Amino acid sequence: MTKVYPWGDTRRYNSYSGYFKREFGGRVQKLTIDAGFTCPNRDGTVGLGGCTYCNNDAFNPSYCTPQKSITQQIEEGIEFHAVRYRRADRYLAYFQAYSNTYAPLEKLRALYSEALSHPKIIGLVIGTRPDCVDEAKLDYFQQLNSKYYIALEYGVESCYNRTLQLINRGHTFEQSVWAINETSKRGIRVGAHFIFGLPGETQEQMLAEADIISKLPLHTVKFHQLQIIKGTIMEQQYTTNPEWFMLFSMDEYFNFLADFIERLNPNFVIERFTGEAPPRYLAVPPWGNLRTDQLMIAFENVLEKRDTWQGRLFENKV
Repeated sequence: MTKVYPWGDTRRYNSYSGYFKREFGGRVQKLTIDAGFTCPNRDGTVGLGGCTYCNNDAFNPSYCTPQKSITQQIEEGIEFHAVRYRRADRYLAYFQAYSNTYAPLEKLRALYSEALSHPKIIGLVIGTRPDCVDEAKLDYFQQLNSKYYIALEYGVESCYNRTLQLINRGHTFEQSVWAINETSKRGIRVGAHFIFGLPGETQEQMLAEADIISKLPLHTVKFHQLQIIKGTIMEQQYTTNPEWFMLFSMDEYFNFLADFIERLNPNFVIERFTGEAPPRYLAVPPWGNLRTDQLMIAFENVLEKRDTWQGRLFENKV
């Protein structure tokens, strides 16, 4: 008999695609938008140079550039995705590049209103930093959330302040906890992004993060293996001090992930397990020519072989 897991389907983790099927009855496609934001650790507010691993060009789609209007990026994004996802007829405007709440509220209202005025856009997904929101902005998103699908995604990256300092994030884990709690209590969907393999962290420390974040009121999570991207400060650090880094092989990473999600809150929707950057941007060779969907199949095979699933060892200690 096929096992059905607590989130309502037969996949061994609480998948993003499964969540959207339950929520909307079909596929909803995110359209990436670059609205020309920057970050406080780039412009000198809390630091300079940005995160040591960051090169936004490595993940922005070709149609996505701040020289184009929001509407133009949406139209070109729909056309871009139409070939592969012909079933999608509803879209979320995904403000991804840099920190998309790092501006006065008046500017945010204008940008988000333009996106929501498009007839095929049903909501917003907004990537930002925990130190780039305040109560006024969150109150505004709460108002939007009464009419549209609204989700805020925070780049948390690590639960350890020493690591956050090393990668020049410019904020603390405590600030992340505040932003997540304040967002959630307003009824807004809240996500968090984490990177595994950051310099100085052991596998034991990374594994312990499953217990730490499982106590937070998160709706979605994204996980990403560390990749050394060309043109970044981290590439220079890796060249000079490779011993600082523990880069996973694919087998090592998938077995670590299996250990991790066994301890993870089963209510969390897992949006992504791996990061994917074009090979031309990678300073260290990738795992091969496998795409994200192929990597997902490989990981699910690991879960099946181990007969494990998300939350199998989770203990609700909240």
